[in-house]
Amino acid sequence: MLKKITACAVLLLAGAGAHAAAPAAKIQSMLAKPDVLCGRFDQTKNLAGMKKPLLSNGRFCVVKGKGVLWRTLKPFPNTLRLTRDEIVHLQGDRVAMRMDARTEPVVRMINSVLFSLLGGDLAQLDKMFEVEGTAEKESWQVALKAREPALAKAIGTINLEGGSYVKRIEMNEASGDKTAIVFSAMQTGESAMTAEEAAQF
Repeated sequence: MLKKITACAVLLLAGAGAHAAAPAAKIQSMLAKPDVLCGRFDQTKNLAGMKKPLLSNGRFCVVKGKGVLWRTLKPFPNTLRLTRDEIVHLQGDRVAMRMDARTEPVVRMINSVLFSLLGGDLAQLDKMFEVEGTAEKESWQVALKAREPALAKAIGTINLEGGSYVKRIEMNEASGDKTAIVFSAMQTGESAMTAEEAAQF
């Protein structure tokens, strides 16, 4: 479950534009910052000790000031909803897991990353990550390495590529697991969400 949460946390970069490194200003100017961003994700996960990768795909929505909806459609439908106060894992209409930021330290830590990214809090990000990046005319690359051992253990290292939006994310976890996520079919504005998705916020 923490791996799914990690993926969603990183996904918020798609609407953030905050990197505390030399090319920060250029990357921030390149990134679009819509109030609502939805699209498709295709995820490939290589688990340490397993030869065959795990494949999944679905839809995501990032709503500024509210949170993230991460809906896996295949191979097994489930939904992860992250807000400032909680993380909820839904299977159909049933709540399979709920973590409250007031009582779960890990939620507080992850949400700190989430909303620093979403809000463009450069100072806070610089406290949490060592950042290296390059920016060209229409594309950029960024590597994030958590400074705190607890965050490093949960997230590991993260590499991102993009232009107006994040196009690809690679996560290398401390456990040896590797995850690659490719984003496509980006849409912005309230009309980007289905009625079902909008109801989650």
